[in-house]
Amino acid sequence: MSVQSDFQEKVSACFRPWQRSFQFWVRAVDIYTGYKVFQLRVGFEKNVQKQEAMWERQHEVAAEKIYNMCSDLGGFFLKVAQLIGKPDLAPAAWVRRLVTLCDQAPATPYNVIRAVLEKELDQNLDELFESFDVDPLGSASIAQVHRGRLKGDKKDVVVKVQHPGVQELMMTDIHNLQAFALYLQKIDIKFDIYSLTKEIEKQIGYEFNFLREADAMDRIRRFLYENNKKSPVMVPRVIRDIVTRRVLVMEYIDGTPILKLGDEMAKRGISPDGKIAAVARQNILKSLSLAYGQMILRSGFFHADPHPGNILICKGAEVALLDYGQVKDLPKNLRLGYANLILAIADGNATRARESFKELGIDTLSKCEDEQKEMLKLARGMFDTKLPPGVKMLQPFSEESSVKKIAVEAFPEELFSILRTLQILRGLSVGLGISHSCAEHWRPIAEEALYNAGRLTDMKRSHRHRTRRKSGK
Repeated sequence: MSVQSDFQEKVSACFRPWQRSFQFWVRAVDIYTGYKVFQLRVGFEKNVQKQEAMWERQHEVAAEKIYNMCSDLGGFFLKVAQLIGKPDLAPAAWVRRLVTLCDQAPATPYNVIRAVLEKELDQNLDELFESFDVDPLGSASIAQVHRGRLKGDKKDVVVKVQHPGVQELMMTDIHNLQAFALYLQKIDIKFDIYSLTKEIEKQIGYEFNFLREADAMDRIRRFLYENNKKSPVMVPRVIRDIVTRRVLVMEYIDGTPILKLGDEMAKRGISPDGKIAAVARQNILKSLSLAYGQMILRSGFFHADPHPGNILICKGAEVALLDYGQVKDLPKNLRLGYANLILAIADGNATRARESFKELGIDTLSKCEDEQKEMLKLARGMFDTKLPPGVKMLQPFSEESSVKKIAVEAFPEELFSILRTLQILRGLSVGLGISHSCAEHWRPIAEEALYNAGRLTDMKRSHRHRTRRKSGK
């Protein structure tokens, strides 16, 4: 019976990628054709208000289908839901439905996790740990985390363990998404989204190597702690002698997930609309923004996955940044090119924005008369966190969008990590109810980076020029 069960499991494993591929294409084509048919139908309606109501219903129908696809398939598609379910990026109906679908996956049974741990560490779990929680703190698409305490230690640790067999399925999902992206790019969306999926493939591949994640965590922790009197964010310390490709042990940081911050404030009798809550939210966003400005513009090596599940709020509104599976090491030329673009956005300099796009290797094709204005608008929409005045949500593929007026024909894969990071930070800003411009906050760091590279000869002169621009002189 055992042999038969083993054979059935092997056969099932062989067919699983084909089953997932079939399910993805059936559902993706259904969602896409639903929108194309709807576009034809809504074109016959001349009343603008009725058109908007029809669009809202269509988005709700599609949102339910996307939710079901991501929920049923799980794994990589939970990450897709995270990526598109942003309040500043996707239709409101999508956000409402997808916001509840975080990167959560069914937990791998404890006996399997224990077997993985003992094989990876080549040691009996009871010999290594004083205590080890059977129930995980959380389970995501790639791994799950348990709380424990090492023998002879007084502080708790977090043990991150990779789900067995998940890498092969996730790569199947990514290749299906790449094929779909290539199709959309050729016939409908004038943006290089295929390069985005290639960068996702590269980054996801890195996430399966916990040795690399441990190195990244150490490097970022050391950089932030050495370059500040007090690091703007807390970074967990790696327990170096207990790390393998599939197991990572780090210090436990006690805090409240940022999505539960409102509930925690309510428990403590703090009004979410009061002054204390407003100051706390401002400090949280400033801490995150400062950390990312330093990582991206000063170091070039940065944490590339600041979604809410990776952010803890600790005592005194201190911020802890978790999960270093997705990091990016930006080449110097792109780091300085992006610093130049930050100055262009912060100063509202359309000419500099256009030059920066060329320097960064972003190839565009103008489809409008006022190219300079739209280029700056495109730069702000892509690379800043502050929404334009009166805009509550960006709709990048609407007819009035800068992406429609200026086609982005080529976009370097390396920049997608910055783009994604900025979109997530903007989502946090919108979620916290704060209008925050990373470009304005990062301007001094960008100036410093360019000055140190010999590309900005006089920082004081740059400041005077900026003051004159603001005063209209």
